[in-house]
Amino acid sequence: MGSWFHQNFVEPGKIPMLLVLASFVLTFLITRMITRLIRAGKGPFRNLGSGGTHIHHVVPGVVFMVIGGFGAVGSARSGVGAAVCAVIFGIGAGLVLDEFALILHLDDVYWTEQGRQSVEVVVLAAALALLVLSGFSPLGVDSLSAEERQDRTTLALTLGSSFVFVLITLSKGKLWMALVGTLVPPVAIVGALRLARPCSVWARRFYRRRHRARARMTLREYRRVRRWSAPRRRVQDWIGGAPDDELERRAEAADPPR
Repeated sequence: MGSWFHQNFVEPGKIPMLLVLASFVLTFLITRMITRLIRAGKGPFRNLGSGGTHIHHVVPGVVFMVIGGFGAVGSARSGVGAAVCAVIFGIGAGLVLDEFALILHLDDVYWTEQGRQSVEVVVLAAALALLVLSGFSPLGVDSLSAEERQDRTTLALTLGSSFVFVLITLSKGKLWMALVGTLVPPVAIVGALRLARPCSVWARRFYRRRHRARARMTLREYRRVRRWSAPRRRVQDWIGGAPDDELERRAEAADPPR
């Protein structure tokens, strides 16, 4: 076990990335646990405020990210300083992305339906970090040999084709596939070849007169939502807690008005 860890993390210099991921995930989980206790009115935790203003934890998160980021840039790639900066940056990223939906909507939507976007972004960020730790490089550069990397034409074609597939996937309304496809190019290729999602830029531009494609696209989207919407919501509720309106509906179902 020790030799495996040394070969896969110590020698490639991935310890800071591992510490960032671990502190990021732990911070998010602990933060969600505390916020759920505050909402339930349990435990010693309370919301922070100053002069009647509620201080969201994205504020200290930004401070931690700035300190960790600047410290990482100014420190060596390895050593105690790099490890400390990695942990600080991971804590800040966990606090910030836990309130990603608030930043996106510029409103306190933490316990609303829109607040689920924070959980989605955290899960995606953790998955991308795991892919990077596993050795995947952006746009498939890791699949090239040393000789191919020296060949500028081969490198440009590889990067260019991968980037085009990512852009097509993104224009078809498949954001998560496009992001994962930057590290795993086959995912972007699959997303680029499949039908676009409704209301996407690709669908509005190229499916305007293709009635069959629009019908297939709509039917596929309906089946996807019907199959995966409920399981995805249950996972999101388990990780981050159910929104207030969802809790109200459950309470009414359990104790209907007489």
